[in-house]
Formats: sequence, structure tokens, C-alpha cells
Amino acid sequence: MASQKYMFYKGIFLNPLSDSQCEFLRDGLLVVKKGKIKDLLPYDKALKKYSSEIHHSNFKDFGHSLVMPGFFDMHFHWVQDDVREMPKDSLLEWLEKYTFPTEQKYANKAYAETKAKGFFKKLSATGTIGGACYSSIHENALHAAMDHVRGEFVIGNVLMNMNSPKELTQTEDESLKLTKKLIKKYGDRHCFTPRFAITTTPKVMRKGSQIADEASCFKQTHLSETPAEIDFVLSLYKKIPGFEKVSSYTEIYQKTGMLGKRSLMGHGIHLSDKELKVLSKTQTSVIHCPTSNAPLKEKGLGSGLFDFKKLEKAKVTWALGSDIGGGPFLSMFDVMRSFVDQNKKKGVSGATFIKALHRSTLAGAEIMGLAKKAGNFKKNKDANFIVVPLKKNLKINNAEDALMKVITQHKLARKNYGTLISHTCYQGDFLFKKK
Repeated sequence: MASQKYMFYKGIFLNPLSDSQCEFLRDGLLVVKKGKIKDLLPYDKALKKYSSEIHHSNFKDFGHSLVMPGFFDMHFHWVQDDVREMPKDSLLEWLEKYTFPTEQKYANKAYAETKAKGFFKKLSATGTIGGACYSSIHENALHAAMDHVRGEFVIGNVLMNMNSPKELTQTEDESLKLTKKLIKKYGDRHCFTPRFAITTTPKVMRKGSQIADEASCFKQTHLSETPAEIDFVLSLYKKIPGFEKVSSYTEIYQKTGMLGKRSLMGHGIHLSDKELKVLSKTQTSVIHCPTSNAPLKEKGLGSGLFDFKKLEKAKVTWALGSDIGGGPFLSMFDVMRSFVDQNKKKGVSGATFIKALHRSTLAGAEIMGLAKKAGNFKKNKDANFIVVPLKKNLKINNAEDALMKVITQHKLARKNYGTLISHTCYQGDFLFKKK
């Protein structure tokens, strides 16, 4: 009976604690009971404590492999998987040329089902076990995503009522009725998702926000990704009754009830001090998407460098996201690399790999209100982890060194990041094992 109580996993452990601290166990043992973490100890100490419990049947040695928490990708569009490597110019032109025509295909139920099945398997294989996801406008695409996703995710169908292609435009009543219907079915797994202020009317954002807030649902949208987007938003809203005097993009979301503790604003690159104060006061989180914002030559949209220090000084919470398809690759390893590289090239200090890991794991769990059960290897949390086999001769000295060596060796072949993981475990069950 003892062998059925516990599972033991041996490896090299990285346990993110904060932006500057990551526990490093060169030879560690993770003790799991009924899908929950009971201990993380150096192997020699664990042997003494659990010697009578360890058996061949409940012990797994991952060898010379890194074991770290599963990722939280806090901003991505599952329906944009097919456009993530398409040629990019400006944000608004890229949406019109590639993204909108692709999303129209998800009106077909069979197409959406097939795509969802493949996509969410791939997501598990890249080690992502939680986060916030955008679907298309279509109800059936949202159902397909909810049916196939595995992990701690909130997902929303984008809402588009104006300035959108005819095939992707809903009436205000359609958007609000569907929001009520989906919240009734999925509760707080549903995320209220106006695409952005350009495509969603104030009425839908205001009334939908009230519905979402009453159901304790998350809300997500895009904010201040590019200067051109900001100019266009303000030019539109200054013509809308009640918004003639708005001075910022953030103020539009404030007036429509979109801000709050469960609100996720994608990008947030070009924000004024006044806007940051509003975001901080309302406890709204910003999701930074470095691979999407990166220069065109790096397959990004060239939106600019995210000033994380400015946000932290203003006490605005933030985490990392892949933003596929604006970001070209699904793996959070690529997102972490991009965050570190872009800041290093600009001479910005403090953008370490430890910080990137924290913002890809625990920070996302905290924003989602899941820090008591996910994000790192603290006792009694869910057993969520990924395994990354290392080259046999690869010597590592500490957590920063381990992440740096794993990530930098693939920076010239970024597709490889999607193949680094051998195992993804969620709540003690393996969602993915490399064959």
C-alpha cells in the first residue's frame, strides 16, 4: 500500500520564488501525493526521510534533466496558430491581411474541432498548463477550445461590433446574449473578451463587463500596442457621445468598466504615467508579449520595447504571454529568451532569465488567483511540472546559468524551443510524454 501513497520524481529542480530568487537543487526529489506536492528536498535528505516509501513502482529518475513548474501563457490567440509565421508589417495591416481571413474559417464547426484538438495537444507539449486565451467570434470555436484544453485556462470569444470585416461582425445584442450564454455554461472559465476598443462598442464593453463582474469572470483585451493603434482609437472615440473628452486609451476602458483586479490588458507598451496610475489603482494587470512586440526581423510586429521597470515603479502587476499569432512561436522558452535579449540589446539591466521564469510561472498564477495551488513547487500545491532533458556534458552552476544555457543554445533555431520538453505533468497526471 505504501507504494501507492506517494510518487517520487528525481532531477535538477528550478523553483521560482520571485523576480530575483529561484531555488536550485542540483540533485532533488519531488514528493507527490494524490496529485499534490508534499516535499521538494535534496535527494540525500529525501532518501533518509522517505526510504521506507520509495519503491521501483513509484520512483521516476529524470536523470540529467531540468524540472521546473509548468508555464502560464497569459495572452494568446489559439485561432491564430496558422498565421504566427506569416509576413508582418504593421499591427492593423497584419490583422486585415492575415488574421481576420484565418479566423473566419472557425465558423465551420468541424474545422474548429479539428484545429482545437491539434492545437491544445501542442500546447501541452510545450509545457503550458495555464493562462488566458482568445478564441474567434464563433460560439462553436469557443466550445471546441473548452472541450480540448487541459489546465488552468480562461478562454473567451472575441467580441467585434464595429470597424470589422462583415463576416466577423456581430450586433451588440448578439455579443451580449452570447456572453450570458457562455458564462451560464462555463462560469468563471469564460473570459469576457472585447477584441479591442477599435472593434467593440462602448455598450458591449460596459454591459458585458457588468455581466462578467457579477459572475467573477476575467476580462481581457488589448491596450496601447502601437502608437498608430492609439491614435486610431482616440480618433474613433472622440466622435462617440460621452467619449469626446477622453485623453487616453486607458480612460476608454476605465469609462466602460473594463479595468479591475480580474482584467488583463495585452501589451501595454505605450502608456503614460497617468495611465499607469489608473491601472495600478484599479489593480489591472498588463501582459507583456516580447516575441510579438519584437522587431520585424525577429518575426515580431515591431511595436516597441516594454518598459517593465516603469510598470513596477508604478506598482502595476504584469506577466508574460506568447501572443501567438503576433508572436511566432508557442513555447514560453522563446518568450523568455526574447524578453532577456531585447532588454540586453537596449542596455536595460534586470531582465534576467530567473525573472523571465518567474513571470512565466508564478506571476501568471498570482494574477489568476491561483498562487495557492500553482506556479511553483511550494508544499500542498498541485504537482504541475515540465521536464527538459539536458545534454550529458552540459554543466550548470545555478538557476540563472541553467536557464541561460538551455535557452541560448537554440536562439538561432527558435522552432526547437517547441521540442525541448520530454514530459508535462498537470495535477499529478502526465498530459504529454515525448515518444
